[in-house]
Amino acid sequence: MDDRRWAKCGSPAPARFVVPTIFSHAIVATAAGQWLSPPTNPDSRIPNPGRFWVWTIACSMLPDIDVIGFPFGIQYGDMFGHRGFTHSLFFALLAGGLAAWQIPSPKSQAPNPNRLTMFLWFTAVTASHGVLDAMTNGGRGIAFFAPFSNYRYFFPWRPIQVSPIGARFFSSRGLSVLANEACWIWVPSAIIALSARIFRRPT
Repeated sequence: MDDRRWAKCGSPAPARFVVPTIFSHAIVATAAGQWLSPPTNPDSRIPNPGRFWVWTIACSMLPDIDVIGFPFGIQYGDMFGHRGFTHSLFFALLAGGLAAWQIPSPKSQAPNPNRLTMFLWFTAVTASHGVLDAMTNGGRGIAFFAPFSNYRYFFPWRPIQVSPIGARFFSSRGLSVLANEACWIWVPSAIIALSARIFRRPT
């Protein structure tokens, strides 16, 4: 099997490359979130409580918190390195539980009685970060099963370009990445969100 695809990468990737651009993860999550529940207020452009959207965006971006480890000597390929533990399914479960607990019911500050739905949603949103990263064409793979295994995985289909970070993003390379993400992430997300608006209109 090609070790650049569904396999462990054999050598560290340069730290200048990470993920799709961080806001693309939020775009995917907010688009999918339009389908979670029907609008309660036909005049509102955001049918869910504001805290739901804050946590949706936060969970979609949260896995990249692992980059703070670089200045402390944590290597890219370490368990707690980039695309390691915080990109795992186990971490997604932890983040999903925390976020679900923080969502109040629409009419009070009490915890949401439909917490299981919120837990599954926020877990999926957090896990989607690793799924998108596993579809990129560079860097290391994703440690989906950390902390039980640091084996890194890519999907066989990898159309998304990795994004340069720092000042390198403001370059021709960064523009190329944005164009790529517009095709593979932003346009599909817009279709998903628009479909929710059309098919979930209140009657």
